[in-house]
Amino acid sequence: MTLILNALRVGYHRRAITPAIHGTFPGGSLTAISGANGCGKSTLLNTLAGMLPPVSGHLEQPLPRAQVGWLSQQAQMDAQFPVTVSDLVATGGWQRSGLLRGLSCAQRLRVSHCLEAVDMVAQRGTLLHQLSGGQLQRVRFARLLMQDPALLLLDEPFTGIDRPTTETLLCLIRRLAEQGKTVIAVLHDAQQIARLFPRELQLRADCVRWRLPIDPLESH
Repeated sequence: MTLILNALRVGYHRRAITPAIHGTFPGGSLTAISGANGCGKSTLLNTLAGMLPPVSGHLEQPLPRAQVGWLSQQAQMDAQFPVTVSDLVATGGWQRSGLLRGLSCAQRLRVSHCLEAVDMVAQRGTLLHQLSGGQLQRVRFARLLMQDPALLLLDEPFTGIDRPTTETLLCLIRRLAEQGKTVIAVLHDAQQIARLFPRELQLRADCVRWRLPIDPLESH
């Protein structure tokens, strides 16, 4: 699966906030999107997710919504909603089981596996508002794992969380890419980007720049 951007401009109400973007996101690649506030990073993610139409240009080979995993900024989530950790993770399987149908035994087992991957099994019965910021972010990642998307779009996934959680999730992201998942993340930490993300799309008000791996196979 490769996403192809052909002179893609993104924005709101037919007004572009980015220059034309040409390039590709190959299947199984790790790409960071960087740039100053207001340059269109989150808007580009929304467009790649199919939640916003392009202002101009084309996004070729878009995926069905069921194959797109979207992780918004944590501040946009209401953690006061009275559900448990396992309940939230289970919602990642709704697209397969349906909203009104209960989870199968296999899906319940998968919930446990997803929580294990982010080291949150012990908190499975905890209400969301009782979690720390780092714990909540781990649970949100577990929900993405439950969904099992081919494309993961992450909007500032490490902002305001502790270092151990950040390292755990960075390792998880790397494993997902090794499994063939395509990961695109809006990030601000230049060291994180240089250490883990072989590809980088740098957005500016008047131009875009790609940093691409030297290895043509884009090995991780």
